[in-house]
Amino acid sequence: MSKPRIAIPLPTSTDQPYNQLNWPAYATAIARCGGEPVVVSLDLSPRAIVELANTCQGVLLPGSPADVNPWKYGQQPDEATAPADLPRENVDELLLQDAHNLYKPILGICFGTQMLNVWRSGTLVQDLTILPVNHSAARGVAVAHTAAVAEGSLLASITREVVDEERIPVNSSHHQAVGIAGDGLRVSARCPQDGVVEAIEGGQGEAHDALASRPAHFVLGVQWHPERTFDQSPISAAIFARFVAEAAAWKPRPIHTSVASR
Repeated sequence: MSKPRIAIPLPTSTDQPYNQLNWPAYATAIARCGGEPVVVSLDLSPRAIVELANTCQGVLLPGSPADVNPWKYGQQPDEATAPADLPRENVDELLLQDAHNLYKPILGICFGTQMLNVWRSGTLVQDLTILPVNHSAARGVAVAHTAAVAEGSLLASITREVVDEERIPVNSSHHQAVGIAGDGLRVSARCPQDGVVEAIEGGQGEAHDALASRPAHFVLGVQWHPERTFDQSPISAAIFARFVAEAAAWKPRPIHTSVASR
């Protein structure tokens, strides 16, 4: 059986050293779970991106030093908001469209989660620095705080396979977060100290799989960075393993059942 191909955009169009440091961590996690990471350059034409997406069975949207353009969710930029990276946003939107049309598994991480939420007409909180929890702790802090995982959620079905705890330890490297969840998305984890959204999930309102008790379309976004703790955290490894397993099980659906026909 061939390995599922996972499309992973380069994190940024403006900082190649950042890409060289960070993209391999996502790729390594995917490869160690049996997937084939596929780099998506941010200078590709829309047609080339769509053609590349057609060869992949899943989409992973990674973190980035940029912030999502606030105008896309109806807000003026806050002074704390970093410049938008339009090439990265354009690539993410094309990959999200393909994945949603064909129900391909989606995993968003940090900036990728925020892109997913905004693409689904949700909003972001532009600055968390006024809150008591240090959400900008960055990669030097292995455990920044905990996340309370919602009972019965997709995320809970993953985390409970390795730990029987409602609250899980997470790292943190962000200064923005999901505000209002986008269409068809639901909050599945929050920081218990301040209520900041730590995870969102959900397909597009499809019927649930009664046997598996989960959405028919795997869509998960986490605000932390499981790729950085893949070796240290069974939860991080489980998130990637489940995502790759979903991609391996993905099969093209008849076009009349896809979002494109609605």
